[in-house]
Amino acid sequence: MNRVVALLLACSGFGYTADPPALGDWPLWRGNANSDGTSEVELPKELNERWVYKCRDSVDGAAAVVGQVCYVASTDKHLHAIDLAKGKELWKKKLGIMKASPSYREGKLVVGNIEGKVFCLDAKTGDQLWAFDNESGEISSGCSFHGDSTIVAAQGMPVTCLNAKGEKVWAFEIDGGSNGTPTVVGDICFASGCDSHFHAIDAKTGKELWKLELPGQAAATPAIRGSTAYIGTVTNQVVAIDLKEKTKLWQFEAPRKSQPFYSSCAVTDKLVLAGSRDKKLYALDAKTGEEVWSAVTEGSIDASPVIAGSKVYVGCQSLTGEFYVFDLATGKSIQELTLDSAVTGSVAVTADGILVGTEKGSVYHFGK
Repeated sequence: MNRVVALLLACSGFGYTADPPALGDWPLWRGNANSDGTSEVELPKELNERWVYKCRDSVDGAAAVVGQVCYVASTDKHLHAIDLAKGKELWKKKLGIMKASPSYREGKLVVGNIEGKVFCLDAKTGDQLWAFDNESGEISSGCSFHGDSTIVAAQGMPVTCLNAKGEKVWAFEIDGGSNGTPTVVGDICFASGCDSHFHAIDAKTGKELWKLELPGQAAATPAIRGSTAYIGTVTNQVVAIDLKEKTKLWQFEAPRKSQPFYSSCAVTDKLVLAGSRDKKLYALDAKTGEEVWSAVTEGSIDASPVIAGSKVYVGCQSLTGEFYVFDLATGKSIQELTLDSAVTGSVAVTADGILVGTEKGSVYHFGK
């Protein structure tokens, strides 16, 4: 969250706001506390491969980047710490099969596995600090933070708040659970899931403040810009929600052959970028929901798009591993890269490049 957005949220009465990450860091699944999938870093027009790090199985989430280290969770059962400059392993820790993205805060990493366990590690050494066993639910999304607490969600488990020792503080039930990462802004946790509702939860107590019905179930993470939330549904819509008025602002659905939106939105003050299983990336007007442009890709888009400066970065589920760079304003293709397999992971932005993972477990670092 940049400092302007943080100020706007504070003035909007949301209360607690996290410090924005340092420019070039990507500590959370969508880059910042409000999960808007954006970075102010302006990357070079043409990306070149710097290095490829090999995990033994797929990378389904995004890397966490802090300083000169990136952290990658894989279905090979390991959390990998990688030297960002050289692409060499610093350490790895066996934690079970992980589809979720690791989250970083104040020298600690938090990540969940598909067995419903949440781990907190020392980011420098990989030593385990604590573990929490939910005993149900496959955790496939990243964790969020509220002060010293960690908030995690998963299909089949409540939205759960853990204190600094990994002890449960509260749990909020969503029927069927929630696949997306809870987005915490101020003292409010926003989450949606299998019950086709968007929930606002008191981050201190776990009590529901309000909820709004969605047109269908949501598997994505709510992206928040100012006082508006944006989220895609598995019933083919992207929905904008006014957080002050607690009402739906608009709803978009592709006019032809619409498909689900499993990926999370990337949002600026003007545009909402949403990837669909109909093999298109849509740019929507943030105020009206009208389509500004769309770009066709070789495969379905489940990986979430990321905006860095004036460009959009996204991969798709094609067997031939296409990865795209588009102009944010026009949707014009700037560059197309071919990776070793389908792009299952979402982008993380570094100080001067990007990281993205694939189905075959390759982590690519592209830059100048």
